[in-house]
Amino acid sequence: MLLNVSYNNKEITRKIDEEVGKPFTLKERFALDGIGSPKLFIVDSSVEIKNLLILDNNTNTCNIELRPKGIIIRFRSLLETFGLIIPYYKFTLYKTDLGLYTIYRDQYFIKIKSDTKAIQKFFTKLLGYRADNAPTNIEDL
Repeated sequence: MLLNVSYNNKEITRKIDEEVGKPFTLKERFALDGIGSPKLFIVDSSVEIKNLLILDNNTNTCNIELRPKGIIIRFRSLLETFGLIIPYYKFTLYKTDLGLYTIYRDQYFIKIKSDTKAIQKFFTKLLGYRADNAPTNIEDL
């Protein structure tokens, strides 16, 4: 789900909280050693996101916020902030050669350059949190 999250709209906040859960408390953020990613540079994206990113001439960057049931990828276009809301059950991550990560949700995808240790450490934390808190699959029983 791709949403404009620039403004404090109760209906959009409710949709986001239903999809990925309410934000972590301060105590949980300290326990996780932070819930936000470093600045991530976007290399490629799906058509819907690319159409938003080409509206201005700024460098295409984004960041990822961890939530209890998913992640939010935020990026800016013009003076608006957009969020790609991805619950863990629709989250797919591929690591390709040359240090690129591709994040998928349905028809949306964002390809991110992973050129620092901090970015790789964040994705390790993300995958670990998802594995620890995902519901049990029927195949695991």
